[in-house]
Amino acid sequence: MVLGPTESEGGPGNRHRGADQWLFVVSGDGVAKINGKNYSIKPGTLLLIEHGDRHEVQNTGRVLLRTLNVYVPPAYRANSTELPAARS
Repeated sequence: MVLGPTESEGGPGNRHRGADQWLFVVSGDGVAKINGKNYSIKPGTLLLIEHGDRHEVQNTGRVLLRTLNVYVPPAYRANSTELPAARS
């Protein structure tokens, strides 16, 4: 994911029904808002956003915020539509 200065992704109602999201910050600075709590993120930060967590990621720096995101199990199809929750 790449966010420009002041850009954000997600929001108060954003959550993944059936996948955990691992977010690794490659470059830039920002804040991850998870279930109403703010976490500062910077290069080298590894953050787990568990399925069902409400979350938003915002670039608070002056350069691009670049993250690598891994969803377990997969959360999206190739066309970017969300997959249904996995069965347990």
